Amino acid sequence: MCLAIPGKLTAITGQLDETFRFGRVSFGGIMKDVNLSMVPEAKVGDYVLVHVGVAISLVDEEEAHKTFEYIKQIGELNDLDSDNSIT
Repeated sequence: MCLAIPGKLTAITGQLDETFRFGRVSFGGIMKDVNLSMVPEAKVGDYVLVHVGVAISLVDEEEAHKTFEYIKQIGELNDLDSDNSIT
């Protein structure tokens, strides 16, 4: 199953122009490099919904925590800590 997972943007790690940026996102302590091009308004501390290595939208912090817990309960987080990158 392919899911979008919420995480907290902890750092902007690269920027080629106004739109094409990369950042580090924490998923319950597991850090991943993420493409931020689809969420140019995202800033450090925001919660983003990530699908296949790309942040696709901003999400509310409370909703992010609830969703993350549901995903954890159904066992869909196993692939997160398999390497250092979602992509």
